[in-house]
Amino acid sequence: MVKASGWCTAGVVVILGFGVSLCLADDEFKLENGYVSLFNGKNLTGWHYHVKKGEKEALEGKTETSDKRFQVTEGLIVAREKDAAGKGGIKDLYTTKEYNGDFTLKLQFRAAPRADSGVYIRGRQLQVRDYPTAGPYKNVKFNKGDWNDLEITVKGTVAECKCNGEVVEKAFKVPARGGIGLQAEGGKFEFRRIRIKETP
Repeated sequence: MVKASGWCTAGVVVILGFGVSLCLADDEFKLENGYVSLFNGKNLTGWHYHVKKGEKEALEGKTETSDKRFQVTEGLIVAREKDAAGKGGIKDLYTTKEYNGDFTLKLQFRAAPRADSGVYIRGRQLQVRDYPTAGPYKNVKFNKGDWNDLEITVKGTVAECKCNGEVVEKAFKVPARGGIGLQAEGGKFEFRRIRIKETP
């Protein structure tokens, strides 16, 4: 995995966690020191799809899952409410790598009205939604219809979770082993700037 510390503007190529990413014209994001990207902005390399219990779909070099519930669009991972056949339900996208030590995970999400998704920390789900309308953290500072920052710091089997700098879960119990996952459930959800810093 390659560490990236460069910046990007329109037309500039930078090396991120799983390969080369072309940054969007309006995205001048700088990857913080010590962090690596879990999403290259181009495809789903480094992730796999939970098709059903015990069955995983490899996604190396692919821009979407076979049922189109997750797609890479304009440098974002987009989670959709229904698949190509119009079927809904919960579907999960996971990193191929496990993160079994201490780490800090950061990402941004944008939720459609009343949209319901989640971020999995080694299999335990943190509810990530249009919080003001869908809860459960209705009073957290929230950018409705815009990007929101999520930060999850894991030490051992306990996580502290923040949305836009406000703590939403102080002692969130998580398993000792597992990967990082994203959920597709209700409404349209978008993710970007997914990065992690592992603590030695």
